[in-house]
Amino acid sequence: MPTPATPSAQKPAGDDRNLVAVDATTAVTFEDKVNLFWKKNRTVVIALCVLVVVGILGKGLMDRLAAQKELDVEKAYAAATTSEQLRSFSAAHEGHSLAGIAQLRLADEAYSAGKSADAITGYDKAAGVLKTGPLAVRAKMGRALGKVQAGKNAEAIADLKLLADDAAQFKAVRAEAAYHLASLAVESGNAADAQKFIDQITAVEPMGMWMQRAFALRAMLPPVPVTPPAPVAPAVPATDKKDEAATPGLKLELPGKK
Repeated sequence: MPTPATPSAQKPAGDDRNLVAVDATTAVTFEDKVNLFWKKNRTVVIALCVLVVVGILGKGLMDRLAAQKELDVEKAYAAATTSEQLRSFSAAHEGHSLAGIAQLRLADEAYSAGKSADAITGYDKAAGVLKTGPLAVRAKMGRALGKVQAGKNAEAIADLKLLADDAAQFKAVRAEAAYHLASLAVESGNAADAQKFIDQITAVEPMGMWMQRAFALRAMLPPVPVTPPAPVAPAVPATDKKDEAATPGLKLELPGKK
């Protein structure tokens, strides 16, 4: 009868009873280190991931709410067709750019109606909201013209000069401001200042609309007086005193006379 084979000393597959537990001192491979980190910090990592997801979702929700709110403001502005509605809209959305535009429209209405005080106030409010851009400049120009309408020419001239002399400003704006300055100078009879501002328009925008209007202003200026040249005295021939001393008593005798 054959003797049964001696069992092999090799460990069966999957027998990890003699393996050493992996810890911070025995971790060698990258995989061991990752597993160890995960076991130690998985709660913190999961919490951070949850916070990131919540933050992304929250930002998306806030952006959507802001977009919806902006759309509602735009709809409300479009629905404001009367002066009272514009005032209500501006009061309800104070600080919004569309509220500044509403104030600009109200100021234009007041200016057209000759209500200079209301116009100046409206342009001031519009300029306070519309900090930069063409509409902000239009508010400043309107405020200056409102002061002209109110008879505050000194203040208006100061405001217009700021616009006309601003090299960073639009050329058309500078030319318009210079035109209004020239017009005020013509009204006050100051031909020299009027010509100076017309020359400024020529330098800033010689081919623009305001240059064409400046030609009409120039025609209103009084003619420049021409000073006639001073009369020149006739030249007197010099007398040779040396010859007179050398020939004393010399007389000129005419033929036929003694």
